[in-house]
Amino acid sequence: MPIPAQDALFFQDAAATPIYPVTSEGFEAWLAERPAAQRAFLSVSGFKGQKGRIALLPDADGALAAVAFGLGDGDDALISAALAEGLPAGDYKMEPGAGIQDDLIALGWALGAYRFDRYTAKEGDGPKETPRLKVSEADAQRAYVQAEAMTLVRDLVNTPACDMGPSDLAAAVKAVAERFGAEYDEIVGDDLLTEGYPMVHAVGRAATDAPRLTWFTWGEADAPKLTLVGKGVCFDTGGLNLKPGQYMRNMKKDMGGAAHVLALSTLIMEAKLPVRLKVIIPAVENAIGGGAFRPGDVLPSRKGISVEIGNTDAEGRLILGDALALADEESPDLLLDMATLTGAARVALGPELPPFYTRSADVAAEVMRQAEAVADPMWHMPLWPGYEVNLKSDIADVCHISDSPKGGSITAALFLGRFVADAKDWVHVDVYAWNDRGRPGRPKGGDAQGLRALFAALQARYPR
Repeated sequence: MPIPAQDALFFQDAAATPIYPVTSEGFEAWLAERPAAQRAFLSVSGFKGQKGRIALLPDADGALAAVAFGLGDGDDALISAALAEGLPAGDYKMEPGAGIQDDLIALGWALGAYRFDRYTAKEGDGPKETPRLKVSEADAQRAYVQAEAMTLVRDLVNTPACDMGPSDLAAAVKAVAERFGAEYDEIVGDDLLTEGYPMVHAVGRAATDAPRLTWFTWGEADAPKLTLVGKGVCFDTGGLNLKPGQYMRNMKKDMGGAAHVLALSTLIMEAKLPVRLKVIIPAVENAIGGGAFRPGDVLPSRKGISVEIGNTDAEGRLILGDALALADEESPDLLLDMATLTGAARVALGPELPPFYTRSADVAAEVMRQAEAVADPMWHMPLWPGYEVNLKSDIADVCHISDSPKGGSITAALFLGRFVADAKDWVHVDVYAWNDRGRPGRPKGGDAQGLRALFAALQARYPR
């Protein structure tokens, strides 16, 4: 893909200011090798290799000669983002010693250039001049493809529900499909009932922007079937089980699973993996109105399972149930769903470590291996069958939430598993899609989590 001159990375021959990466442990040894003037400057600057710390080193005339950059203990593979955020405009190159893969240095830098300015840019403002990092052409290409996918997640999640309702999310899905020549279709409003998606309809029917099921297919018909399903709740009030205000504030992000699978599909199609790809995204708003579904209601489902509603704030698993049932009908080689599903997952693992569930020990091991290899952490959690009893209903086949406050992420995954019977392998990811705190390259707001790890696992499963 072409790399415009104004972008954050370049690979053409050009003069570039050197950046010296330094760990806290290795600072003294590195300092001893610096010119006397730079040693004196650093002694009064307070720079000692602290994580993300930048020191601009002057030459004898006071011009910028080099940059010292702190790695801390070297535990952050994307720490180069701090340079993209903190350096003055100009061209730079990273000297050896970072101990980080070159492609991750490039990716971190590209992510550090991210800004969500849709609602803040002033009319007439032009593009801001940013620092650029010199990298190899291969690293630049890989970084830009991955950064573009991660930016798609961020932009979709950061966009408020006034501009990212079900119809807007469907338009985003259609745009990706058209970009790669995929076959797109959707079912809207009451047609969901006649076409067999009653739970998608029930969750979204109270909203003014009608619920819909969107999907597209791409790739050779005889290739292994890979199906991605993403939770697309564009805003979640909690329904009649209304969320308290502080918990509703960021519910524009409840379509983060849809954003993730849509971005993952772009990586798959960009890389031309040899698969028959299907992407299914149910898009709804869980609103309050006269038509809202109620606690205690019993809903039919596409799978033929009757579902008792325990709490209307657990709506995501309902729309996923119908979507997973559709996906499972084609017996895919791999069925992967992603959803901002439970607060219990955050209690268990925090906001920065997304759990995933699968019935296959081999699939779990591969995802964990790739997560470590590409520095995109994930954690395997158990589909513990002993908790199935917590989903028991007295009047329906299943209650959609547990009757226990414990193990909520596991019981949610077990509920989804009721709708997956024929897929060879299934992976469910309970993703947060959000940064509560800002870090270099990961500003507060929407973010992609587990995206690169899952793509690496797919590359290993479906080599070209």
